[in-house]
Amino acid sequence: MIRASLIAIACLTTAPALASEPVFLRESLVVEGAQITLGDLFDLSGETADIVVARAPAPGARTALDVVYVRNLAAEHELDWANASGLQRLTITRASRVVDANQITDMLEGELYAQQGSPHQVQLANAMMTLNAPVGTTGGPQIQSINFDPRSGMLSAEFTAYDGGAPIRVTGRAYETIEIPVLNHPVATGDVITDSDIRWMEQRSDRVRPDAVLDPAEIIGHQARRSLRAGEPLRGYDLQQEILVQRGELVTLVFEARGIQLSVRARAMEDAADGELARFVNLQSNRTVEALVDGPGRARVFASPAASF
Repeated sequence: MIRASLIAIACLTTAPALASEPVFLRESLVVEGAQITLGDLFDLSGETADIVVARAPAPGARTALDVVYVRNLAAEHELDWANASGLQRLTITRASRVVDANQITDMLEGELYAQQGSPHQVQLANAMMTLNAPVGTTGGPQIQSINFDPRSGMLSAEFTAYDGGAPIRVTGRAYETIEIPVLNHPVATGDVITDSDIRWMEQRSDRVRPDAVLDPAEIIGHQARRSLRAGEPLRGYDLQQEILVQRGELVTLVFEARGIQLSVRARAMEDAADGELARFVNLQSNRTVEALVDGPGRARVFASPAASF
C-alpha cells in the first residue's frame, strides 16, 4: 500500500505540467469598443480573444492597466506573457471620431450669423477643446442650444458629438466682425495704390480704429505718404491723392477765355495733386500765381491773364 502511494507521488512529480501558450503584446494598444479584451492586448484569435480585461476609457481618452493583473489573468487562461520589456503599466487608448476646436468654432460662428445677421469671431474658453464620438456611431456634431449676450460677448452652447450622444457644454466669447480693405503687400512711400494691391480682411469691430479707411474708393488711386505694411488697417493719414506736380518742377500754366488760350512755363512752389490749388512762379514775368493742377505737368489759371501773368 505504501509502495503504491510512493509510486503515485513519483508519477505526479515527474509528469510534465500543462504547457501555456506564449503570447506577445500588440505594438499598438488601441481599442474601439467599450471593453478591453485579451485580444486587444495580445495577438490572439478565438474565444480567448474575447475575454474581457477591463472597461475601456471614454472615446479619445486613455487608461492604464496593472501589469501583474494582466499577466495573472492571461495565466488563468493558459497564456504565457513573459513581459520581456519589463513594463510597469499598460496604457490603452480608445479610438474615436474627433471634432476639433476649429470645427466647433466654425459651427458656432455659422449659428451666430444665422441668429444675429452679422459675422462673429468666436474664441473658445478652451482653445484645445475636442469632442470625441465612439467609432461606429452615426451622425456628426450638432448644436443643441446656444446662449449669446451681444453686449458682453459671452457665449455658451451645448454640443453632441454624434446622434444620441450626451450633451457637452462649450463656453467662450464672440465678437462681431467687419471686413476692411488692407494691402496685400508692402507699399513704398510715394507709390500709387491700385485695385490689385487691395484685399479684404475680417477684423473685430471693437478693434477697428475710428480713423480707419473702410471705403476702397478712398484708397485706390491714392499715394502712400509713408511706407505701408501688408495686412494692416489703413488710416486717412497714410494716404494722399497722387502728386501730379512736385515742388520745383517745370509745368505749363494755361489760361483760356473767350476763345483764346495762353500758356507759359512756370515753376511749382509746392507739391500738388490733381484738382488741388498750388502756387507757381511765371518764368517770364517772375510773378507768383495760383493755379489748379489738372494733369501731370499742367495747371490752369482762373484769374485774368493781365493780373496773373
